[in-house]
Amino acid sequence: MFEQLGLIGCGLMGGSFALALKRAKLVKRVVGYSKSPSTTERARQLGVIDVAAPSALLAVSGADLVLLAVPVAASEAMFKAIRHGLADDALLMDVGSTKGDVIAAARSGLQGKLSSFVPAHPIAGKEVAGIEHAEATLFDGRQVVLTPIKPTLRSNVQRATQVWSGVGGKVITMSHEAHDGAFAAVSHLPHLLAFAYMQGIASQADGERFLQLAGTGFRDFSRIAASDPAVWRDILLANREQVLAQSQAFRKALDEFEALMLQADAQALENAIDATSRARAGWQQRAESPGN
Repeated sequence: MFEQLGLIGCGLMGGSFALALKRAKLVKRVVGYSKSPSTTERARQLGVIDVAAPSALLAVSGADLVLLAVPVAASEAMFKAIRHGLADDALLMDVGSTKGDVIAAARSGLQGKLSSFVPAHPIAGKEVAGIEHAEATLFDGRQVVLTPIKPTLRSNVQRATQVWSGVGGKVITMSHEAHDGAFAAVSHLPHLLAFAYMQGIASQADGERFLQLAGTGFRDFSRIAASDPAVWRDILLANREQVLAQSQAFRKALDEFEALMLQADAQALENAIDATSRARAGWQQRAESPGN
């Protein structure tokens, strides 16, 4: 059990982590800080945190576990703000959806405290943000990717694995380069496409009429277009090289489908759709199989 969690960022992810720790009885006290004092106070009122700290530095003072749950663009400033209050034996983690930029920010902001840092990315979330939506069960059965760096103490990687497992996560470890490449394909690009798709409909003269006729297919495809704008602005910019590479791969595939339509090649179009349908079904079967 940890004596104190220093929570920097009392939003959906940070709040859910605090609640999950409390549910699992892995922490005695949670001290929280957010840029907005009203957010911090709301987190206290909801019982997500026990004490509201007036600064990030005070939130981590005396903490043996620290979670940075802020937009990735704010990481370096927060690392600098907490560096002098971070105990030598504290475990420090983040929850950013990109890792290369966060690690660069940590190298600059933490300096001699890098051994405490275990970069983490829980593959969980909602299309809504805010402390009111925090849930203790958010990480149940969800993958959590750790991307430790050379200065990270092996003991801290083990502690991080135990913590995330303790709140219901399934922990895997990989390099930050592999992480950013993979999630550009399976997370960041889908969000970009959803944003562009919604913009494409909404910008048409008949867009509102089209939306009135939308059903479950539209709902399922467009759900992530309602995601937090500031969070996804930062993610898309931070991982833009990898996302743009995946966007080019998507354009190539789209061009190929459009060419089959222009050629009115029904059999080739059906074959292409069948291949993607089988690939999607295979992924779902693997995802739902025991042990995944």
